[in-house]
Amino acid sequence: MIQAAMSGQPETPLVPPQVPPGLKKIAPYWFPYHTMAKERWLGREILEIVSTEFRDRSMEYYRYALESGVTTINGEVARPDTVVQNGDRIENVVHRHEPPVTSTPVKIISHDKERGFIVVNKPGSIPVHSSGRYYKHSLVEILKDDFGFEKIYTVNRLDRLTSGLLIIPLIADLARSLTAEFQNGTIRKEYIARAKGEFPEEEITCDQPLLTVDRQMGLNIVHPDGKPAVTIFKRLHYDANTDSSVLHCRPMTGRSHQIRVHLQFLGHPIANDPIYSEERIWGINLGKNGIDTVPSEERVAPIAPEHLQSDDSPEALSNGTKGDTKVLPRETGHDIGMSSPVPLSSEAVGVITRLRNMKDEGEDWSRWRDVVFRTRGALAPPKYIIRKQQPPRSNQRKRGGPMSVEVLIEATATEQPTASTNGTPAAGTPDAEPPAQLEIENVVARLPSMELEPPKEEGSTAEQPTENGTLYCPECYLPLHPDPKPENLYIFLHALKYTTSLGSFETGMPEWAAEGWEWEQSGS
Repeated sequence: MIQAAMSGQPETPLVPPQVPPGLKKIAPYWFPYHTMAKERWLGREILEIVSTEFRDRSMEYYRYALESGVTTINGEVARPDTVVQNGDRIENVVHRHEPPVTSTPVKIISHDKERGFIVVNKPGSIPVHSSGRYYKHSLVEILKDDFGFEKIYTVNRLDRLTSGLLIIPLIADLARSLTAEFQNGTIRKEYIARAKGEFPEEEITCDQPLLTVDRQMGLNIVHPDGKPAVTIFKRLHYDANTDSSVLHCRPMTGRSHQIRVHLQFLGHPIANDPIYSEERIWGINLGKNGIDTVPSEERVAPIAPEHLQSDDSPEALSNGTKGDTKVLPRETGHDIGMSSPVPLSSEAVGVITRLRNMKDEGEDWSRWRDVVFRTRGALAPPKYIIRKQQPPRSNQRKRGGPMSVEVLIEATATEQPTASTNGTPAAGTPDAEPPAQLEIENVVARLPSMELEPPKEEGSTAEQPTENGTLYCPECYLPLHPDPKPENLYIFLHALKYTTSLGSFETGMPEWAAEGWEWEQSGS
């Protein structure tokens, strides 16, 4: 640079090397969750509801959490067999371990203060709304916390794994008019995808109807009883080095997973799609031309990994009754199809079963290895205590019955509880202060040298290793995971451009769309 300047030659600008995305993580935290009873929950037991609606933990853990009293219905502690009724207000206190997301930042492409909207480029790996294990790592919360927007109105969505453009109104009137544009199909949407194989050069239109057949897994299939869906595909280039094609996609409708399922139907699923491009789920044909739709009553219970099938293992999965414990649909496989609007075929049941088993096995520590720590104290946030409170006047009470006279409030240093519900030292007391949550880096560094320790004394909340060195969270006993690879947290699908009454908005092309681009295609 000095020589160039002295010789009068123009300086060559420095181009920073392309740095792959890293991970963004947040520390676990206790979080109060509340909701009103949904129509599909009415008349069902709370354990059966949470175990079929969610799959973050095992049946044993959900039962244990409910028995610990962390869930209330209309202010009263709910037990596993409590039946949910119309108008019920359900509240739950959970220790939230949000999964890491990529460090690729959310970008504001445009902020129109006069008309009241922003245009955002969302990275893959974060959901638009808080859901499941994601809250602070959702686009809505990031826009509030990091950018200071007080009110935002999301009028369309992108899948968590999908990156790209979103138009977000900041005022209600614009949100209503823009929602109508999306519903009427007057907005032109353009996406970029990288699909498996050599896609035909000519423009291809797929008009197969789509149906959501499993809400828990978010699975959609081509089905004659599905909603109409149309997508137009045009190949941009084919890369022989990776046997993949970069496509321009124009969805004419807005169905869930529309581009992903239509590409799968055409025999060219998105190259790194963990659901619709997975041979272990769909077989060698990968769902090309759809699957059988003839209804079947066949169901199979979930299969635990081999190392947890021993009858004398304290971590073994129970697929039958234990004493008076009722066998629930999730334990027999009959929860498959409960959220489907149509009877499922044997092939569809097989796809869902394999998808569930694969995800359970892939998240082995958090799903199958939920040790029931009944002798270690109730599952409750150590920084909160129960305090009596007078209920408000009847005209100030919320829907769902009278407010509880026992409420969770943040405890002061002198107000920490002294015992759990079963008489053991409670977390948060001087004699049983839980250690700080370990950083993932520390966990991974310790795993190779860790030796199995004898069982902790009753009531201990110290970190508890398993026989293979896995560490559990000292507060909620969730097994701690190694970090995922950032490149496994998104798929090759990007919302490139929207044309609306507000104007036309566009992002740059994603790096994976470049001609000749390569990626690591081994498993996660």
